[in-house]
Amino acid sequence: MSTNANSTKVALVTGATRGIGFETVRQLANNGVHVLLAGRDRNKAVEASLKLQGEGLPVEAIVLDVTDAQSIAAAAEEVARKHGRLDILVNNAGIVAEQPGGKPSEQPLDNWRRTFDTNLFGVVAVTQAFLPLLHKSEEGRIVNVSSILGSLTAHSDPASPIYDFKSIPAYNASKSAVNSWTVHLAYELRDTPIKVNAVHPGYVKTDMNNGEGEIDIPTGAKTSVSMALLDQNGPSGGYVYLGETLPW
Repeated sequence: MSTNANSTKVALVTGATRGIGFETVRQLANNGVHVLLAGRDRNKAVEASLKLQGEGLPVEAIVLDVTDAQSIAAAAEEVARKHGRLDILVNNAGIVAEQPGGKPSEQPLDNWRRTFDTNLFGVVAVTQAFLPLLHKSEEGRIVNVSSILGSLTAHSDPASPIYDFKSIPAYNASKSAVNSWTVHLAYELRDTPIKVNAVHPGYVKTDMNNGEGEIDIPTGAKTSVSMALLDQNGPSGGYVYLGETLPW
């Protein structure tokens, strides 16, 4: 499957076989974007893509494990071969390796390593691999899916609703690191057409939250989609939720 090099935008969404990632693919495709639905498991990626293709949407599956350097390289080569560029990269893949309720100092170090491998190192590795293709876009966009739990300001404010939410420190710290990476990359790319932003999806009712949350999945995908479709006057280096700028 190929796309018209002059008209249809090409996007890639990691961790997209379910939840917010899957819905992000759907919403981007509904906006006329040709979307590469990325997942670690080929069968699950194909199944998810076929479901959206059944809705008449321009979606294709691609295998991409953000913790596997060979998988990332192969995916980048596939996108280069089929499409020649990438217009939108949504770094959506993420995990929670910890069990809520424990003390921050008692979380096993292995949980920290697993969390950072996916939530930070995976984001950096995927971005590095696809950046040459994003440079070939006339208006490249990178969206890093973060969380309000990455906000040091909110965590330090006793009046904040997340003030007492300290039992998954590796996840929280990994999102703080994603925010820092976003600022650094946006600075590097400040004189290019590429815009880089971090987003908070909201407290979404997903499997990662065991079905708990305050908003539905379609609403949870909205911020990623809006930042992916920013025009040339849009911000870069931001941290946002549904149009609201969040404190670092």
